Amino acid sequence: MLHTRTTPAERRRAFREQLASGRLLRMPGAINPLSARLIQDTGFDAVYLSGAVLAADLGLPDIGLTTSAEIAARAQQTTRVTDLPVLVDADTGFGEPMNAARTVQLMEDAGLAGLHLEDQVNPKRCGHLDGKTITSREEMVRRLRGAVDARRDPDFLLMARTDARGVEGLDAAIDRAKAYVDAGADAIFPEALAGEAEYEAFRQAVDVPLLANLTEFGKTPLLNTRTLENLGYNIALYPVTLLRIAMGAVEEGLRTIAAEGTQESLLPRMQTRSRLYELLGYEEYSAFDSAVFDFTLPPGT
Repeated sequence: MLHTRTTPAERRRAFREQLASGRLLRMPGAINPLSARLIQDTGFDAVYLSGAVLAADLGLPDIGLTTSAEIAARAQQTTRVTDLPVLVDADTGFGEPMNAARTVQLMEDAGLAGLHLEDQVNPKRCGHLDGKTITSREEMVRRLRGAVDARRDPDFLLMARTDARGVEGLDAAIDRAKAYVDAGADAIFPEALAGEAEYEAFRQAVDVPLLANLTEFGKTPLLNTRTLENLGYNIALYPVTLLRIAMGAVEEGLRTIAAEGTQESLLPRMQTRSRLYELLGYEEYSAFDSAVFDFTLPPGT
């Protein structure tokens, strides 16, 4: 009701403990704060905030146009409503190493459990598209060291994403990951791996928590959780899945209304009013004012 029942520090410690357990964490990407609440209610382990989703929500492509302040504001809205740890995509840190340092503190203040920084340059692009440009290893190390130095809560997770697989090859991506760990990264996000053999090679070479990005329509096969557990991965990420499902449903709904002149046939596919109110904890607000939830819902809603 109104807010979570846990503190950011508690959620950060819980996230660290979960990653240390060796268990695979399932992490869908939220499309708004309410969907983060639903991710928790459905029994997932953590919530992700995708830079691509946040950009799309603003009607922008994922090329680095969003700002650290916009991302932090949406992050704070999300962490307010879920007791799950929330990991955010902080792109390249929004500028030079000093900008990456400031970004860390903005995201700490927003109540997040951690963030990841990547080794692309601006204008950046989706990690599963060709034509990416990456920084030098030395520049990314500077970016990470700035982030580490700026961190005030040692439990705040700093993850490094490397996009080097599609540019320099698998061996170079592994070498970069090792350098990023040496620079202070707590975990690694190897982007756009091509198959199970590459996942296995990364796991054998790097001994910190690893994230598997299971984005649709990309270069990586959609491995199931059992396979990822056997490969020794720590996070199964579904970054844009909910946005794609939602926008597909919105498009279909609009076409149906335009064609049929009514939304009647769409009712079986809608979340009911009663389920929405349950998710919002509507009735609990009567603890403040008994007039808030003193009505009876119409039948079938």
